Amino acid sequence: MRVLVTGASGRLGHEVLARLRDDGVSVRATSRRPRTGGAVEWVVIDLATGEGLTEAVAGMDAVLHLASAPQGRRAYQVDVLGTRRLVVAAGAAGIQHLVYVSIVGVDRVPIPYYRHKLAAEQVIAAGPVPWSVLRATQFPQLLDDLLTASARLGAVIGDRAVLAQPVDPGEVAARLAARLVAGPLGGIEEYGGPQVLRFDEAVRDWRQARGSRRPLLPVRIPGRLGRELRAGGLVTEALPRGVRTWADHLADTYGGTGRR
Repeated sequence: MRVLVTGASGRLGHEVLARLRDDGVSVRATSRRPRTGGAVEWVVIDLATGEGLTEAVAGMDAVLHLASAPQGRRAYQVDVLGTRRLVVAAGAAGIQHLVYVSIVGVDRVPIPYYRHKLAAEQVIAAGPVPWSVLRATQFPQLLDDLLTASARLGAVIGDRAVLAQPVDPGEVAARLAARLVAGPLGGIEEYGGPQVLRFDEAVRDWRQARGSRRPLLPVRIPGRLGRELRAGGLVTEALPRGVRTWADHLADTYGGTGRR
């Protein structure tokens, strides 16, 4: 199988390239800037303009679409219009399977970035290429980064009742590799981590692992956004689940024991 991986230089992309390489898959990886290494063929594309897309999809069997722009003015250009450009190019090239990585909660949680991801899902579903969507829960590194940034203010700030379900990016990469082999789903699959945690539980474990005395300053998120986050808009009951826990991430990162 010859697979084009967009957004291959990101956190998930790094894991995906390693997994596909171990599986013996021939990979062409994309980035906005020239790159080398990783035992793959690197090509430059810009989803915001379409530059390089026709050449990138040529000769490929499948596309694993990871590229995204979570913030800034490029978000809509990349995630929605860029995905449309990719779908058109993939259809013209005869691609047999397009796998898109989305986020659990894009259909519930009222965040602009999530609206873009949901629109991208709809573009793919309406396109000419057989498709699959994998919605994953949040990576533990993102939660860790958010807590670290908050703690710089002197306290960890957040809504203690928000629910999260951290999932290891390496396990998401394995799930994506399995989906490529299984073929087009023509639908949406959800994949989450092994534990659903309240925000205050995640903070307690994080503080213990870091040996931090930063207090938790509870701030209730207002409106529909807060209601959806507290009601489980970011979590899923779908099976199977990953096996690596928040405590595993903390132990690997900080050397603490965490709570298992």
